[in-house]
Amino acid sequence: MGHCCTTGRGHDDEDDEEDHHEEIAGGNIHLITTMANWEAKLTESIKDEKIVVVNFSAPWCVPCKKIAPDYIEIADKYPSIICLTVDVDELPEFSNSWGIKATPTFFFLKEGRQVDKLIGANKFELERKAAAATNLTTKTCN
Repeated sequence: MGHCCTTGRGHDDEDDEEDHHEEIAGGNIHLITTMANWEAKLTESIKDEKIVVVNFSAPWCVPCKKIAPDYIEIADKYPSIICLTVDVDELPEFSNSWGIKATPTFFFLKEGRQVDKLIGANKFELERKAAAATNLTTKTCN
């Protein structure tokens, strides 16, 4: 499913996949593994008036691994954002429904609707878009 946004190529090693899940979830980042998880987090974001950042990634994707620490940093920096990660290989139909052609792809959602998008592992743009998204919230968490 999908292609990385750089020329780096990974491999399908089970240890790498486990490490990737540890890198992309935890703290303020939630790994979405089922549609029920997705619906619950989306409902929570709407109820709490929070922006959602969804990272569509894959364990074999080198750029996904490189941007993971930056995504964690952003998740920690902006507690008013709900950060989610979707493994495109675990939820291929869901990923296809979002038109994912490359990983990582980030979507920014407000009230369940897309307000912005970023394709690729660009730390500067991810930070800029996350900061801009926090300005869209009407209520923040401290």
